[in-house]
Amino acid sequence: MPIKWILHWQPNAGTTVNTQILSEVSQCAESINGVKEGRWKTILSFYRAMVREQGSANEFPRDFVGISLAEQPSKYFLVIRGQRVVVEAESNIQMIMEKLQSYKTRFVLTFEGNQYQLGDFQLRVGKVVPTHSESLRGIVMEMEYQPISSCEKSHQIMGEFFDLWQEALSKRSLQGHFVHLEPNFTEYGLPDQYTLQHTAVQYASITAQMISTAQTVQPNRN
Repeated sequence: MPIKWILHWQPNAGTTVNTQILSEVSQCAESINGVKEGRWKTILSFYRAMVREQGSANEFPRDFVGISLAEQPSKYFLVIRGQRVVVEAESNIQMIMEKLQSYKTRFVLTFEGNQYQLGDFQLRVGKVVPTHSESLRGIVMEMEYQPISSCEKSHQIMGEFFDLWQEALSKRSLQGHFVHLEPNFTEYGLPDQYTLQHTAVQYASITAQMISTAQTVQPNRN
């Protein structure tokens, strides 16, 4: 499977994400000869344990995220960041959890936008919004290089392309920049060869980072 980096937009101090930035980023993808190839969507849900007995509290994770990826709709990915665990399950696990009432959905985020092809690279640029809302919570970008599936071997060419992208984007004088913070995949027991589980771990990590950034910015706005 092709290697993929998932990046999130880090606003400059004192600024927030907005639809104008999203529009400029999409235009930048087209300005470097990106060919638009349709839409994409990822859905991430936060689950919290519904513990009825005090003795059970330490036996199960208090919370985790569940991720549905457009590339494999029949699968559902569970990521427990605190314990560095990622599990691939059938999509009906969501219905099973609901019936068992073991975990409750706290909130759901939708990542969606346009997909662009640039030679051997594929870019997906999109917004992050709560389900049933248009309130923009963030901007993300998937950067995929199709000829290579090794995390280690792809670092140089992915880094070079990312630098070119940042340079093109810097000409638009936007209030912020994309950040790539790669999780330590070996901590999750994942191999060097890229899989959808790597994608799920990245989504869980960047979402935690975006929430952390928003909480840091929030007091400054009051």
